[in-house]
Amino acid sequence: MDLLVFHGYLLRGTGSNVYTASVVEALRRQGHRVHLLCQERRPLDLPWVDAVGTSEDGSLRVEARREPVRVTVYRPPIGEILPVYVADRYEGFDARPFPELTDAQLDAYLDRNIAAVREVVEQARPDAALAGHLVMGPVVLARALAGAGVPYAAKVHGSALEYTVKPHPARFLPYAREGLAKARTVLVGSRHTAESLWAALDDPDLPARTRLGPPGVDVDAFEPRSPDDAASALAALRYRLASEQATTSAPDSFSRDGPAAAQALRDLDPRRHRLVAFVGKLIEAKGPDLLLAAWPRVVAAVPDARLLFVGFGEFRARLQALGDALATSDGAAVDRLSAPLHRLRAFLHGAGDDAAYRGAATRIPETVRFTGRLEHDELAGLLPACEALVVPSTFPEAFGMVAAEAAACGALPVSAEHSGLAEVARGLRAGLPEAARPWLSFPLDDRVVDAIAERLVAWLCAPADLRSQTRGAVAAAARERYSWEGVARGVLAAANGQLDALPAP
Repeated sequence: MDLLVFHGYLLRGTGSNVYTASVVEALRRQGHRVHLLCQERRPLDLPWVDAVGTSEDGSLRVEARREPVRVTVYRPPIGEILPVYVADRYEGFDARPFPELTDAQLDAYLDRNIAAVREVVEQARPDAALAGHLVMGPVVLARALAGAGVPYAAKVHGSALEYTVKPHPARFLPYAREGLAKARTVLVGSRHTAESLWAALDDPDLPARTRLGPPGVDVDAFEPRSPDDAASALAALRYRLASEQATTSAPDSFSRDGPAAAQALRDLDPRRHRLVAFVGKLIEAKGPDLLLAAWPRVVAAVPDARLLFVGFGEFRARLQALGDALATSDGAAVDRLSAPLHRLRAFLHGAGDDAAYRGAATRIPETVRFTGRLEHDELAGLLPACEALVVPSTFPEAFGMVAAEAAACGALPVSAEHSGLAEVARGLRAGLPEAARPWLSFPLDDRVVDAIAERLVAWLCAPADLRSQTRGAVAAAARERYSWEGVARGVLAAANGQLDALPAP
């Protein structure tokens, strides 16, 4: 089958990028041909890309590096502006959140992508198509494929829905409705996302075309390892990062700095340390402040515990300043930094008179590390060395992909009990020992900081046999429930409108 996929972003880094790359790679393994439109600047760095299509003077030219060509990547010439859902940095682009675009800029972005899709359709003659995100991928395909007889499906990721369409319905809801109106199937990662989508679009026909299509896990890369093997993989990752050229510009919260990441991982050894990770964008909605505030409680009970914040974002500076303030008992700085964060502020007011908490907080500089941006494949060298991963998001998540990846490595995913995160936890919980099941999730209420600490301490201090059973059980559950091969088959069924072949959310 020939499938056109419109993604519009890069193929590494964030969740939707990894989803798109992984699905396309799985489709290639299954023998299908894929025409992928995205903004990846170095597609030939990816071993599964067979050819690159470029448009020059209105003529589309494809250059293959090997035969047979299964995956061709095209980069539509959109100009310098790349619309995004959350503030971010992209090499070679002026990345701007959608609401900050003028109407002219948004129209230009749409028109250029529509023209690029039409050009690929005319040359490649795909059988079906898939658009990623609620805006603007589906409306690009709706307009570009009009009259071409090519059916399409849409994969709704939570970011476009929650950060763009719902907060700005007057401007972006019409694009979402237009894009989904002709989609044969609308894939969502969870029941929560489906309900949020249905409420936002208020289209009585939409639920009947909505099907469950969560992301997957590369279970061959993300797998449990012995302490010795995990230590070796972590050392190899550290060496790889240290070998990169140091950044020549002033580092910021979005920077990729390999040597700095290697320094953050210095002397960490899963045979001596109890590693806990946060993986995700460092933004307020992901709740990293809640985990940081919980950490002194964990260190007080488990002195050899170490916390890694893996990710990038504008919130990093505030987070690091908060850690410094907690470590030095700087009450004025703590009050200032926690002022807009009501759950955090409620906890810190109660912990202010706790001498044990203040004493353990002095170890934050020693026990908390920030790696900055890591690539997705690098996580496969890190997560097997971790004993737990915390997902404290305060905002709805379409799916907990990093939680599933951690589980596949045998690291216990401890997640906020809401949205797609709760659905992942329920899927993993069934095979766990009874005593371990409550540790998978925590309520998002005024006790959330204490709840995170209690679950981490209970897990890290559990008897060795219970821990071994639990690690094996979460890894087996992730392997059974999530694989990219199955996700790819679901995408094909969705593009072909085979609703009966897909589960309802």
